[in-house]
Amino acid sequence: MRIRIWIALLIALVAVGSGQSGKRTSAPSGSATLPADIYPDSLNRLPVVKREQMDEKGKQVYDHVAGGAGKIASPTGPASIELYSPGAAEPLRTLNEYLRRQGNLLGNPITELAILVAAREGDSQYVWSAHEPAALKAGVAQPVIDAVKYNRDVAGAGEKETVVIRMGRQLLREHKLDSPTFAKAVELFGTQGTVELVTLMGDYTLNGLLLDALDQHLPPDRKPLLPSR
Repeated sequence: MRIRIWIALLIALVAVGSGQSGKRTSAPSGSATLPADIYPDSLNRLPVVKREQMDEKGKQVYDHVAGGAGKIASPTGPASIELYSPGAAEPLRTLNEYLRRQGNLLGNPITELAILVAAREGDSQYVWSAHEPAALKAGVAQPVIDAVKYNRDVAGAGEKETVVIRMGRQLLREHKLDSPTFAKAVELFGTQGTVELVTLMGDYTLNGLLLDALDQHLPPDRKPLLPSR
């Protein structure tokens, strides 16, 4: 009788240890233990949206966000979160594609730098770790990236880089932009470019808010590149 009791206790302990009582059974390979409310497929507080779970309109939005019908990989990060509101996901994805690719007036280096400024001001590890390599690939100099990363003076950067960094710091810290910086931005980027530069920073500030709200964790293969302030 005593042996049976011990066997029952052992089975119960194994069940608890394997996570049978909760939704998260294990952390992704190579990652730290995830909090109890984080799903292993999305690495945030909501499970990944499946295409087959959506109505016909939702499937169209899913295909847009995923990059085309028939894509095997599910959207991740902000795109995955936005799919919980297909009506918001579609225009947000269209806006992002326009600012970064289709109607990009700023060029890839300035675009990536502006994204980094927004990521630094919002302390978004997820956005920063994705876009620092992209910025380097686009031709942003490492000293310019480091000025943003470590909150250094921007005196050594070029005119355009200096304006982008100063704009982001003023707008996202002080919620205003001084007249000389605005005038210089218009001189360098034009009125449309200046508006789109601010819109781009706003887009990635929104992404950071979504990621923060859902406690988004990095994929196990992505190295955290943004230090604490």
